Amino acid sequence: MKVPRGFKAAGISCGIKEGAEDLALIYSELEASAWGLFTSNRVKAAPVLYSRRKLRRGRARAIIANSGCANACTGPKGLEDARRMAQAVARTLGIPEGEVLVASTGVIGEPLPIERIEAAVPELSRSLSPEGFEEAARAIMTTDERPKIRWASTSFGGKEITVLGIAKGAGMIRPNLATMLAFLVTDAGIDPPLLRGLLREAVSESFNRITVDGDQSTNDTVFLLANGASGPLGEGGMGALREALKEVARGLALEIVRDGEGATKVVEIVVRGARNRRDAERAAYRLAHSPLVKTALFGSDPNWGRFMVALGDAGVKIDPARVQIRIEGLPLVKDGVQAPEFDEAKVRELMRRDEFRIEVDLQLGEGSFGLFTCDLSYDYVRINASYRS
Repeated sequence: MKVPRGFKAAGISCGIKEGAEDLALIYSELEASAWGLFTSNRVKAAPVLYSRRKLRRGRARAIIANSGCANACTGPKGLEDARRMAQAVARTLGIPEGEVLVASTGVIGEPLPIERIEAAVPELSRSLSPEGFEEAARAIMTTDERPKIRWASTSFGGKEITVLGIAKGAGMIRPNLATMLAFLVTDAGIDPPLLRGLLREAVSESFNRITVDGDQSTNDTVFLLANGASGPLGEGGMGALREALKEVARGLALEIVRDGEGATKVVEIVVRGARNRRDAERAAYRLAHSPLVKTALFGSDPNWGRFMVALGDAGVKIDPARVQIRIEGLPLVKDGVQAPEFDEAKVRELMRRDEFRIEVDLQLGEGSFGLFTCDLSYDYVRINASYRS
């Protein structure tokens, strides 16, 4: 693991979740440029409302996040508890409260056990180290099977910059954003206005291109901190940082899909030939969210009729007589009917892979869009039927 200069992290248990890490802290030794993107759900959790206000000045030093309780739909007390989380970190680290961002994930509607968090912050701060990002990644997990962490380093003009990110997410995944937390840090030096553009671009090509089940939560948050410990970006630096950030964000996004609740495979869906990009996007998400399509993916069943039904119900212009569908290049549908060369046994074998691609061509225009999703298994129902217990 390559950690950007000047950053430390920690993850401990404060008793929200029995016997597991549930409180994470990321800290920059230098004041950092900062920005964030949040859920577009109109029901927003208290930490989303709190942190969105704090980011107006574009600066931050720390991120504290808990799992096990979303602090959502908790009214004025929830906002006060989010503020108390930030105050506890600020007091312990000796930094302004306004430089502490807050995030939460877990069960909606339950009060945050803020006293446990406040009592644990001193130990959490003492545990900070450059090696602490894996523990922090574990501390933000809910139904995740494994921690998610990615990093990338790039060099230009004799200078090296590093981007590192951690994330959580397995269910209730859908743009914008996916239901997830993601915290990205870099030692590159960049002003907040430029940072905002880079984050939006990276998110649009990663976290906003994945879906597990079509549901969107109240707590979705992506933070990016850049502390400039490697010095200001010089010639070629912006492009290098852009690519490193995209690499890390895309890697984390794919890990979220791979860890989808009960998921057994990652499926890329690409729609081409739509009238415009918007139509292609709507068609791709309709396929990705169809329970019948997703269960066919789980069963490795090349039942292409389910794909046609979903496309016809996507609310976009299609001409069934022009539709082409392929899986990993093998034809299923040609001009709206079963392709003459359709080989069910070969396609079924391809669908047994851990990862594969479905390609749809509507042959109506130049619009295209691709995303990643997963199958829908028995375990998805089991996990979500007992989430609170």
